[in-house]
Amino acid sequence: MRRNCSSRMKFLCVTLIFFVFMDSQSECLKVVGPAAPLLAVAGEDLVLPCSIQPNTSALDMRVEWFRVDVTDSLVHLYKDQEDKNEGQILSYRGRTALSKEELQKGNASLKLSAVRASDEGAYKCLVEAKSWYDDITVNVIVEVLGTHPVITIEGYDNLGGINLVCESRGWNPKPEVWWLDREGVTLTAEDTETHRDTEGFQVKHSITVYDSGSNRFYCRLQQKHHMTERDIIISGKVFHAWKFAVFSISVLAVIFAVVFTVTITCVCQKKAIQKRLEEQEILSKKLQNDFEKERQYAEIQRQRVEDEFEKKMKHAVNVTLDADTASPKLILSGDGKQVTHGDTKQDLPDTPERFDHCPCVLGKEGFSSGKIYYEVQVSGKTKWDLGVARESINRKGKITLDPQNGFWAIVLRNGNEYSACVGSSILLSLRERLQKVGVFVDYEEGLVSFYDVESRSHVYSFIGQSFNEKLYPFFSPCNNKRGQNSAPLVISPVSE
Repeated sequence: MRRNCSSRMKFLCVTLIFFVFMDSQSECLKVVGPAAPLLAVAGEDLVLPCSIQPNTSALDMRVEWFRVDVTDSLVHLYKDQEDKNEGQILSYRGRTALSKEELQKGNASLKLSAVRASDEGAYKCLVEAKSWYDDITVNVIVEVLGTHPVITIEGYDNLGGINLVCESRGWNPKPEVWWLDREGVTLTAEDTETHRDTEGFQVKHSITVYDSGSNRFYCRLQQKHHMTERDIIISGKVFHAWKFAVFSISVLAVIFAVVFTVTITCVCQKKAIQKRLEEQEILSKKLQNDFEKERQYAEIQRQRVEDEFEKKMKHAVNVTLDADTASPKLILSGDGKQVTHGDTKQDLPDTPERFDHCPCVLGKEGFSSGKIYYEVQVSGKTKWDLGVARESINRKGKITLDPQNGFWAIVLRNGNEYSACVGSSILLSLRERLQKVGVFVDYEEGLVSFYDVESRSHVYSFIGQSFNEKLYPFFSPCNNKRGQNSAPLVISPVSE
């Protein structure tokens, strides 16, 4: 009898100790997640982080994800070891998932597929056990690329300038907007007008431009992951026509004044007539001075473009090709200045430095400061890639050229289609085919610019970049297309 009582007391003590231990463990658990908002790109997948610390299996717990800022807010529900999404918001059907393998590790992160603009907002992750619960809030911002910008001419000013307006809609969040000239230099413009509707942000940016010789202007809109731009080329004849119109109006005004003066000579004194003639002479001199100032301004702008290009040429460096990085199908000249694509793959060691699939090669000399300039002859080719690349780029398998992957490049396709590689390629409108390309890099300014050496004009610039490792000149003659693209890329000496 005493032995039975003793056994029961031991059982009660062990049970009491177990529950006290479990309660103390529950009090130590907490749910953690990101403090900063998550930035998602529309159309891509997103993981909303949520986990238990210290790591504890959540397989037998209740995990609920819901929206904080909407009614009927259920996004995903897991309980009794299975998903129960009967009350889920319709727009999330088939797009949410929790991993049981990760739940076993205490990870209750939610995968959200094919992110939409309507997914932006605050989400709550609630994890609940029998004797404990905790939650965190995760904020999501969805980045949506707006419409391609539209540039329109809205009027003229009295000094011969033309008023341009750049408009785009459907952005989220609000993009940065710049006007650039042909050299990639930011122009001073009016403040951006911004409105928000159900489709997102609508932006409108105005500027007054004057005849500068090149007369090519860019409107660029940019977010963290998206960038798009549109250019407009205004013929010098348009500026001249407007100046002629201003002059004609002034001349007509002078003629009218003279006729009026002659008409009233019959009733006015000679002194009054003389005074009016003097006023007309002053006006005529003012008009002449204004036209002379416009002519001088146009000449200064043309000379500025010429001077800027010559300054960049003064940073010329000697570039040679690095055979140790060349794809096995590339043929390099003995002096390391020319590269072509061959039909036969050479038997070369597959080192980490060598491109194994794409027909690419890097320059031998890298740089991590200062400014450099070099020129590459591209005449006779129908396809090529040129630019600079980070030292740590991927050199194996298929390669995507864009700044996020460590490439700042422009390319030629189909003989006459030029593009800048910025994720979604930007088509470049050039008046003439490029025969020789100048490449300029300012490491500290984060600038990579490309030039048409023959016309001494600007082609495209990557601005505001951030470099934190060595950069190398990058070349790809591309496939020779059975002789159609067999001409070499040639690193040319720079002659000022």
